[in-house]
Amino acid sequence: MRTFEEMRVKKRRFIFFVALALLLPATWAWGHEPGKGQSTKPQGAALRAPGSDAQNGGSISKETTKPNRNDHDALKDAEAPYIGIEEQLGGYVPLDLTFVDSDGREVILKELIDRPTIVSFVYYSCTDVCPLLLTGVSEVLRKLDAVPGEEYRALAVSFDELDTPADAAKNKRDYLKAIEKPYPPEAWRFLTGDRANIKKFTNAAGFRFQRKEDVFHHSVTLVILSGEGKIIRYLYGKTFLPFDLKMALAEASEGRPGPTIAKFLQYCFTYDPKGKKYVFNILKVFGTTMIVFLIGLAIFLTRAGKRQIRKEG
Repeated sequence: MRTFEEMRVKKRRFIFFVALALLLPATWAWGHEPGKGQSTKPQGAALRAPGSDAQNGGSISKETTKPNRNDHDALKDAEAPYIGIEEQLGGYVPLDLTFVDSDGREVILKELIDRPTIVSFVYYSCTDVCPLLLTGVSEVLRKLDAVPGEEYRALAVSFDELDTPADAAKNKRDYLKAIEKPYPPEAWRFLTGDRANIKKFTNAAGFRFQRKEDVFHHSVTLVILSGEGKIIRYLYGKTFLPFDLKMALAEASEGRPGPTIAKFLQYCFTYDPKGKKYVFNILKVFGTTMIVFLIGLAIFLTRAGKRQIRKEG
């Protein structure tokens, strides 16, 4: 009997040291997610030089730089001190703003932004990067594994107050056709508005642009909003990976019922603010796996000990 008691003590010590050895790195892994602890300070963008074509669409850089008043004939719009994106992650866009859709009907943003929403700021007479951005949106919507109109909605919002509903309608026809498969028209809305509402929306989203004569200098990005108008993520560039967009929409849907697979992906992948992309969180997955293993090991040893007691009894 004494020998059996000594064996039980040794087993308990073994479990304790194994648990300690595995739990410490697992706990460390959870606390060191990619991007965790990094600054979430809004990111500004520098003045876009005409003809530039950087990776993010030729419109922004990583540092905030006020324009030289001698550049570009001293841009006229003094309301925007620079051009690009000043990230407002966690902020909200006003949902009481009024716009006009491609059918000429007035709509309030809160009627449209009631679920995860993809917003692209463009102007419809653009012959430079806006068509490339909208083409990129068409391509990613074609590949996106989510139900349009139910799990998300897309908005193309013109920041040119001279654009008309007819301009919006033409663009909507063209880019819905570019999706190359049946797509509900109400799931991708094309909007125009007056200067005051445009400014309130773009300023809240951190989207800075300037008009020079008949063209605009602006950044190229998608803004992902929650159903409450909260700014969740910025996706830069003119083309987008379906996985990145799906992950951003999954983040935007927090607090709402969502597919189990989306929640699983959101747990396993983390947004890296430096790389501007989602990365597999191997440390977090390792930590979870180790804890599950420890629980399983403890259950196994406990049951084995009880079976041994019953045999000897």
